[in-house]
Amino acid sequence: MTFARVSYIMQRSVTTTNPFHYGDLALDEAFTDRRSELDALTSDMQNGQNVAIIAPRRFGKSSLVKRAAQELLAERVLVAEVDLMKTPTKEKLAAKLSKTIHDDIASALFNVKERLRVFSTLRIAPVITVDPRDGSPSFSFSATHNEEDIDATLERLLELPAQLAAERDRRVVVFFDEFQEVTSIDPRLPSLMRAVFQEQPNVAHVYSGSRRDMMRNLFTHQNEPFFRSAKVVELGVIAPDLFRPFIVSRFEQTDRAIADDVLDAILAITGGHPYATQELAYALWEVVPEGFTAGEADFERALESVLHGENAHFTLVWESASRAQRLVLQAIAAEPGRVQGEAYRYRHGLPAASTVQRAVETLASDELATRGEDGAYRIAEPFLREWILLYAA
Repeated sequence: MTFARVSYIMQRSVTTTNPFHYGDLALDEAFTDRRSELDALTSDMQNGQNVAIIAPRRFGKSSLVKRAAQELLAERVLVAEVDLMKTPTKEKLAAKLSKTIHDDIASALFNVKERLRVFSTLRIAPVITVDPRDGSPSFSFSATHNEEDIDATLERLLELPAQLAAERDRRVVVFFDEFQEVTSIDPRLPSLMRAVFQEQPNVAHVYSGSRRDMMRNLFTHQNEPFFRSAKVVELGVIAPDLFRPFIVSRFEQTDRAIADDVLDAILAITGGHPYATQELAYALWEVVPEGFTAGEADFERALESVLHGENAHFTLVWESASRAQRLVLQAIAAEPGRVQGEAYRYRHGLPAASTVQRAVETLASDELATRGEDGAYRIAEPFLREWILLYAA
């Protein structure tokens, strides 16, 4: 690195912030082009259409829904959210529902005194604790009540958003994140929820989930309560051609540039995966000072930084994998292909076809491997291929 470049790095303005974001929700300017999906979801939510959004982790499901919610809030639509990953019991689900009904619906409709009265019709009265710092309430329900009482309480809470909004002539959207967890809370809960929601034609229910097989089963299997109850949307990667101008513009807006071959290298690795592309672009921006163009050496440093940051996660994945799974991962990292074929197994020293089949099915279920339309398996987790080739080959 030249002395001039070192000087530029040292003098970089502290007010210039990295324009790429990953980990947290990507909203406002950080939201990458999913215009068609966003327009469709916003319209569905406005029209009271139920939608099930299915995609692996880190594909931007929550960012998409919350970006749509931002637009709807400007139209005075009420949006309530519950993350089922954080509600492992029916009591915790009731507490979270109470909190979001209070904060996102009742607070927009009633004065302070009236907000808590909406919970007076619950079978089980919640314990309400007020934070002395800001006056915000939290809700809790004891686990000592019988099953019938907590079910009745949940049923009433599920009814409240639609009822309260209708009383004040407002539209409402209820968003359930990681919805596949509903069956682990109580296998009977989907039937209860469906019975309530089918009486709410003017409410849009949005369900997102990262366990694709479980979500597909919930909404497309004819024996499930939610069968054909929602429009099913499978969210894919963002087309690289859409990500390309996004990355270029973010560099240009912060007085930097990026070489075409470096941009190609980023998208070749991430394939348009939202989280991964933002993560690698973030790392690249960090090593390029103002007034300079990101080149190949910068890209290598950025990729090394990302792999170092992902090392703990990938090490845990590797240590948790069986011997057969590790062999399959090594093989498809080196050469995506039909892993059960005799020639492929011979080239990569894989065990019997039946053993390989079990291994790759588990990897696919864990979202580590994916099968393309050509029947070839490849690494699904962004950066895992590079990590395996660098550390585990």
